[in-house]
Amino acid sequence: IDYNNGYTIDLLLDPAWEKRRERLETFTAWCNSHLRKAGTGIENIEEDFRNGLKLMLLLEVISGERLPKPDRGKMRFHKIANVNKALDYITSKGVKLVSIGAEEIVDGNIKMTLGMIWTIILRFAIQDISVEETSAKEGLLLWCQRKTAPYRNVNVQNFHVNWKDGLALCALIHRHRPDLIDYAKLNKDDPLGNLNLAFDVAEKYLDIPKMLDAEDIINSPKPDERAIMTYVSCFYHAFAGAEQAETAANRICTVLGVNQENESLMEEYEKLASQLLEWIRRMTPWLENKSPETTMAAMRGKLEDFRDYRRQHKPPKVQEKCQLEINFNTLQTKLRISNRPAFMPSEGRMVSDITSAWTGLEQAEKGYEEWLLSEIRRLERLNHLAEKFQMKATSHQDWSVGKDSVLSQKDYESCSLTEVRALLRKHEAFESDLAAHQDRVEQIAAIAQELNELDYHAASSINERCQGICDQWDQLGTLTQKRRENLERTEKLLETIDQLFLEFSKRSAPFNNWMEGAMEDLQDMFIVHTVDEIQSLISAHDQFKATLPEADCERQAILSIYTEVQKIAQSYGISPNLTNPYSDITPAEIGLKWDKVKKLVPQRNSILQEELARQHANERLRRQFAAQANIIGPWIQTRMEEIGRSSVDIGGSLEDQMSQLKQFEQVIINYKSNINKLEGDHQHIQESLVFDNKHTNYTMEHIRVGWEQLLTTIARTINEIETQILTRDAKGISQQQMNEFRQSFTHFDRKKKGGMETDDFRACLISMGYDLGESEFARIISLVDPNGSNKVTFQSFVDFMTRETSYSDTSEQVLASFKILAADKPFILLEELRRELPPEQAEYCISRMPLYNGPDGVPGALDYTAFSTALYGESDL
Repeated sequence: IDYNNGYTIDLLLDPAWEKRRERLETFTAWCNSHLRKAGTGIENIEEDFRNGLKLMLLLEVISGERLPKPDRGKMRFHKIANVNKALDYITSKGVKLVSIGAEEIVDGNIKMTLGMIWTIILRFAIQDISVEETSAKEGLLLWCQRKTAPYRNVNVQNFHVNWKDGLALCALIHRHRPDLIDYAKLNKDDPLGNLNLAFDVAEKYLDIPKMLDAEDIINSPKPDERAIMTYVSCFYHAFAGAEQAETAANRICTVLGVNQENESLMEEYEKLASQLLEWIRRMTPWLENKSPETTMAAMRGKLEDFRDYRRQHKPPKVQEKCQLEINFNTLQTKLRISNRPAFMPSEGRMVSDITSAWTGLEQAEKGYEEWLLSEIRRLERLNHLAEKFQMKATSHQDWSVGKDSVLSQKDYESCSLTEVRALLRKHEAFESDLAAHQDRVEQIAAIAQELNELDYHAASSINERCQGICDQWDQLGTLTQKRRENLERTEKLLETIDQLFLEFSKRSAPFNNWMEGAMEDLQDMFIVHTVDEIQSLISAHDQFKATLPEADCERQAILSIYTEVQKIAQSYGISPNLTNPYSDITPAEIGLKWDKVKKLVPQRNSILQEELARQHANERLRRQFAAQANIIGPWIQTRMEEIGRSSVDIGGSLEDQMSQLKQFEQVIINYKSNINKLEGDHQHIQESLVFDNKHTNYTMEHIRVGWEQLLTTIARTINEIETQILTRDAKGISQQQMNEFRQSFTHFDRKKKGGMETDDFRACLISMGYDLGESEFARIISLVDPNGSNKVTFQSFVDFMTRETSYSDTSEQVLASFKILAADKPFILLEELRRELPPEQAEYCISRMPLYNGPDGVPGALDYTAFSTALYGESDL
């Protein structure tokens, strides 16, 4: 028998064919089980088919079709004509008969007659038995093995000796009708009782005639295989309805399981998306709030809060966002595989909404960090200027104390000419001192102006003090001019003046002012950010130290004038303790200030050297950060490129690729310690207020963004492989098919960017044998590129190919399955659902099925048609 090319009956049959009476009896009983439906039967299979009439009737009964009208004559040619009509009908059903002719049947050739009946049994009783696309015999054997697998002492491997003890037949009956046989009480050592029990129960309750003899089976070393197959096939057809219901129930359970799992994934997505969006909405206003603080400590506190956000709060959310996208992609793949519509999240919770909100968060985040650093630099500058202002203002006010009172005196009215001239000269010296202080007042005003422009928080008090200094300065100018006028009027009367005191006064005043300026410069605060800047200050300080010998010569010259004054005074008999009428400056003051200048010089030198050391330390921090960043940055880029290449390379099975990617992911995770170390160095740099680094083009922000992209990319790539495995397994795609899909995709992904352009996709389809018209190609493009991006991804390509090459469940399938469970009724009852389905699936259906509204309905009837359609419609989520 050729199961692939039809049936061939060879005349070289078993030599013992005629001797096997059990086969003859079995075939006779089988024929009668069908002929009795037409109210007739046969007694002798060798004689009763010779005229062809009952043979044609048998074929009509078992096929349900009408054969040509038989010839009613009794002549030999009439009989041959009827048998030929029967044989022609058998041939029309794809059965190839070799060497069997009507004459042999008409002549009563038992070997040919039995061969013909076996052919009919194979075609109409066994061929339609199909289990997992096996041949008829293999299908029937597989069905028996599955049904009897749970039973003790039963091991069905053939259709002869495995049936001798009768347990296999009893197990088949008990599996489908446990009420007919108590299998637990059967004894393997009683084959005769077991066989007769099975034959009697089958004949009485299952309408299966007794085709076999128990004693013949037991006494035969190897019972006839064809007789056993014929009898067992009757059981298969008797239980076909139950099998159909079981298959339908299994199909429904599978579909409902898919729906329940998908709904659970949808709910989980909605929950995670809501939580992530809520966190983004909570963080974004905080990052957008750029209300400046008035103190450096407060601003540093904000910076520290931001660091906590970047290191502790954001990284888990990055993982959540990535996982959310992966869950979404996996869910959509499962929906496509199960022929369900795509999942549409509730409004505002699309992946694009989350991506948009995340982009807004990162934009606010970047602007916030820049603002924090800018504010810290501004406050640093403000504090420096404010302290400088207060120092200069205090110095100026200390100088100006009592000056207005002195200028307002009328001491010249009772002075001699010499004294008046002395007062005039003293006034000139004061004017010189006043002019020297003009630059200081202008500096004070300039600093105050800059503080106002930089929005200093205490600008009002600065302005008030500055205004007081300016008002006082104007008043001093007025008083100075007025006193000069008065002295000049008096000078006409007073012309003698001590030239030496005058010279002392003129030279001592600028020198004194130089010393005061030097002391201010030596105590001046500064702010620098680089080694070059501090070295520039050190150079200026060295230049100042170089002028000290010259200044010391000037000091000695000034003091020598005063010594000369003392000599002249003594020569004229004047007290050696004579006070200089032209200046308040004394040699003692010059000495004290000079000593202070010399003391401040090494102090200033020490401060500058400390700052130089700090700048060198900052430079080391820059180099240390740059050395790591220049390694980490390219490492991240290289890994990104490797992942990109791996996404288009074919290497082994998907499981091998998954294993490789998992190892790759572990390498990336293990590298995280390097990122953490770099974060620590970056914190030290920021704490040292270092804001630039010429040794690297990588900032911490670059590294962070690159690292987050790397984690996201490897996770997405792994998810793509998982999706491919899921698609392959769900659609029954072989590894070889998946590799062929990947090879075709890689070949036509000409730009190697992970997606075929439209023209390349057209070329790919043509290369695979598609005859594409414009309308058909437009239809395919709408499936693989619904967004019109001019890019067909590998996942879209695989989905399309699997739709073309495989089969997926549909609402029609589920509807047909429910129809079977409902016994062809247009509705189904609660008790039917609970009887045919597991409890969980039954209650799932009951809770979601609408009531049946048809005119033929009964109370409690449920509409399985609407439910089946809804399973493949849009979800309520």
